[in-house]
Amino acid sequence: MVDKIASSVAEMPGTSTPLRKQEWRELGLHSYIKLLIIGGLFVYLFYNEISVIVNKWMTDSSWSHGFLIPGFSLYFINQHKKEILNLYSSGLTRPNYLGLALLILAILFYLFNKVSPSGYAYFQRISVIMALGAVVLFLGGWPLTRYMWFPVAFLIFAVSLPQRYYVSLTMPMRHLAAYVASTLLNLVDSIETTVSGVVIEVFYKGQPVEPPLNVAEACSGMRLLMAFLALGVAMAYLHYRPIWQRLVLLASTIPIAIACNVVRVTVTGFIYVLIHPKYTQGVYHDALGLSMLPLAFALYGFLAWFMSSLFIDEAEAVAEDIVVRKHNA
Repeated sequence: MVDKIASSVAEMPGTSTPLRKQEWRELGLHSYIKLLIIGGLFVYLFYNEISVIVNKWMTDSSWSHGFLIPGFSLYFINQHKKEILNLYSSGLTRPNYLGLALLILAILFYLFNKVSPSGYAYFQRISVIMALGAVVLFLGGWPLTRYMWFPVAFLIFAVSLPQRYYVSLTMPMRHLAAYVASTLLNLVDSIETTVSGVVIEVFYKGQPVEPPLNVAEACSGMRLLMAFLALGVAMAYLHYRPIWQRLVLLASTIPIAIACNVVRVTVTGFIYVLIHPKYTQGVYHDALGLSMLPLAFALYGFLAWFMSSLFIDEAEAVAEDIVVRKHNA
């Protein structure tokens, strides 16, 4: 009886009794052994695709942000540590055989795209994420899937797009950056430019600048777009806001990333013409690209602040209007 009263008092708001901090070790050795066995089997089954994904992160700078994605997923899981541990302690994590059926379908989908001539390598890697989600549903049921679906789905940002789709997306962005940069460069009296596709012909004080300024694939902004889109989804998920505000923030990541890349190409053009071409190559080029990420975050943060300041929650407004009066006994 005393223990029940003590636990009730600990749960009451305003009491000074410290709450017990829950840790992952409470899952027990048996649970970790089971996770280790299942994880080992999963890696063994999809080892080829996992190694291809990781190799892409290591060899292609446009997808180097993939190393961060699994870390973010683990962080999302840790955010729901209390709820997940409570599910295990209360015995609510029970097998759901729909997950087993989906796991079989994911494996068949993987084999079809691997063996069939009409299959796609991209879908092979996506099927790995599908299989992981099916394993979570099979082992933990819907209660666990409620907290795990987003960390699993977030792994999609770590899978590189097919090359032909990647190129088809970068070309319009390169054309836009070249056009806007050319227009802004023409505002300077001593500079005259013409655009041919993604190449900007520059004349400075009547003399042609050689070689022409080429908006290469690395300057398309796709790298910034993919990384910032992933971070935008993460922030929209973590921050408590109305759904419509989350959708606005999520949708804003694309124009913000494109705008930042236009700024990058324009600044590169001015440095190329007015200072020296060497400062637009190598480490200088990479440093300028990295500097766009703080700019993107600043624009994103300003939009988030603007929406928070423009719209006030009714509950907060009512709470601010409440006047508390103290009566003397």
